[in-house]
Amino acid sequence: MVQRLCESKEGSQYGQAVSHIPNLDLNENISTGLKQCECSICGKVFVHHSLLNRHILAHSGYKPYGEKQYKCEQCGKLFVSFPGVRRHRIMHSGNPAYKCTICGKAFHFLNSVERHQRTHTGEKPYKCKQCGKAFTVSGSCLIHGRTHTGEKPYECKECGKTLRFSCFKMHERTHTGERCTKCDKAFSCSTSLHDHGSIHTGERPYECKQCGKAFSCLSSLCNHRSTHTGEKPYECKQCDQAFSRLSSLHLHERIHTGEKPYD
Repeated sequence: MVQRLCESKEGSQYGQAVSHIPNLDLNENISTGLKQCECSICGKVFVHHSLLNRHILAHSGYKPYGEKQYKCEQCGKLFVSFPGVRRHRIMHSGNPAYKCTICGKAFHFLNSVERHQRTHTGEKPYKCKQCGKAFTVSGSCLIHGRTHTGEKPYECKECGKTLRFSCFKMHERTHTGERCTKCDKAFSCSTSLHDHGSIHTGERPYECKQCGKAFSCLSSLCNHRSTHTGEKPYECKQCDQAFSRLSSLHLHERIHTGEKPYD
């Protein structure tokens, strides 16, 4: 059961379907009776064709609305469409609309709470056709399937290299990011490049106030702080296991998908 906390106009659907977009995989949602549309690239599920069509464009790189021009006033994040930024704003509202009736955890979106509740029930409705392994999240099943086929569907527009999703974004930054003049390593932003420079100079400007240990990168200090606080903000969607570091979560997730990105 899912408890609806409040109604929100932000959840309304917008836009017209793009008729030429392929790969619309319809599934019946047993609990609601709604037809769902699943992205054949990443497995994300949408209730309406128009939302799936817009999502697929994000994979293709096609920008029907031009460059990202819609900005969230709260955090500055940019979006290619107005419906996209409206949906994002819900995250800042502070009033989640859905609540898990088992543990009370609140969520902004219905599909998020439904996915979360499977960690309580143990339900794994998505099964690999090759080996029978079952998954809580459809996207995990899709990624796992590529361990059988060897498929690498994400192609870099700069060099043509094809990769799995877990490596794709990191690879893109080697072309587009800020570059270190000492070792030629690339970064997605100037702040990361500046922190990286400390590795070459030996400088450690970020010091932990609790124990005095110093670090060359701010991210390393943030990760270190969790050893004092016990905070584990990165949670696995499959099993709810939490981690203090995002990199640890990514490594853990491969246990569920069976993905071996460096093979």
